[in-house]
Formats: sequence, structure tokens, C-alpha cells
Amino acid sequence: MNFAGKVVLITGASSGIGAATAVKLSKLGATLALTGRKLDNLNDVAKECAQSPLVIPGDITKEADTERILKTTIEKFGKLDVLVNNAGILETGTIETTNLEQFDRVMNTNIRSIYHLTMLAVPHLIKSQGNIVNVSSVNGIRSFPGVLAYNISKVAVDQFTRCVALELAAKNVRVNCVNPGVTVTNLHKRGGMDEEAYKKFLEHSKNTHAMGRPGEASEVADAIVFLASNSASFITGTSLPIDGGRHAMCPR
Repeated sequence: MNFAGKVVLITGASSGIGAATAVKLSKLGATLALTGRKLDNLNDVAKECAQSPLVIPGDITKEADTERILKTTIEKFGKLDVLVNNAGILETGTIETTNLEQFDRVMNTNIRSIYHLTMLAVPHLIKSQGNIVNVSSVNGIRSFPGVLAYNISKVAVDQFTRCVALELAAKNVRVNCVNPGVTVTNLHKRGGMDEEAYKKFLEHSKNTHAMGRPGEASEVADAIVFLASNSASFITGTSLPIDGGRHAMCPR
């Protein structure tokens, strides 16, 4: 897989899956634009990249930031070949405990921001015959209690992926998503888990994933790179589980 000459914009690139994807794509020759809320973390990721990326700090839940991020990318590179919509948050809660503020925060980050950035990027992707890879979750495929707003947001990402794939297929723009299972990142800690709870959660994941372990960010990044590459030229509208078989199980 060769991304030489390809411009790739990655959201949520300051850590986890986004950071791992940036490093892998840089080694394959991609020209990168990386965005996220934490500038220091973005700069740390940039140092790991084989080629110096364009670093654009911003919050994609803010419309002005989203517009600026895409505008800066196009002004710098003149085109866009791949959009990786990776930014996302998790909040715990049930129908009894999730208030509307939490619901709106999750939906704004996990689906509304993807909708907005994709809407702005599509004209450029049509010109380049490019593609989009969205980062969803196994929670978009299966139902789990205790993370209600997150589940709903990820189902929306999967449906968004399929619908936009059908809308853009005739224009040779592919749209796919990956659906990670539990992956070792800081997502759950940001969602409120302390260190002890997180250790127990990862241990429990040995039972909830058929392959007996949680995933690594690099494993999800491998799938994103594949879907973004010409090796996946006849794949669109796909939700690809990267979850050690969790989507096929019925664990409690």
C-alpha cells in the first residue's frame, strides 16, 4: 500500500487510534493533516510520524473550528484524498441516569461533527476520487447496557456510513467504517473510569472477546489504512469489526 501523493485528514489524532493511524500512514508516504483538541499531544504524535504533518488544533464540535480545519488543509495542500473521522467520546449512563446534556455532548461529538466535516469535505473528495473511513464501534453493531448515548451515536455512524456510501458510489468516492471492540486507549478513562476500574474492565474483556483479549490501537489502524488504500478499491458501505470476535458473541 502506497499513499505517496495522497493527502489524509485525521480527526482525533492526538491519541489512541487516530495517533496510531497517523504514524502508519506517514510511513506509507501519506501527506497528513492532523487535528485534535490537545496541541501538545498532537505535536507528540507529529514527532513520531515519518514525515512532518500539518498540525491543526481545534474542537470539531464547534462549527467554526471544523470549517477552519478543512479550509487550512485545502489551502496548504490543494486537495483532500482521504478523510478519517476518528474523533469520539464515551460517557457512561442508562436511560435513568443519562441527562440531555450528556446525550447532546456525545451526539455532537460522535455523529454531528462527522456529518458536518464530511459535508464540507465531499466536494474535495469527489474531485480526488477519494474515500472516507469512519471510526464506529462494536457498540454500533451490538447492544450493551450502561453506555446508552454512546451506543446510539455509534449506530448512527454505521447508518451514516452506509447511506453516504450509496450516495457517493456513482461519483467513485468510497465510504466505510471500522467497528473496534474494547481497544487499549484512553477513551474509557476520559469517560470516567479510574485506573482500578479500567484494569478490571480490561481483564473482563478477556471473557467478552472470542480471542481472549482487548485490541490494540495499531490493529484498528491497520484496518483503517487498508480501507483507505487502493487495495480496498471495490469496498464501500462496509462496517468492519476489529473486535476479536466480540460482535459474534452474546456475553454478559
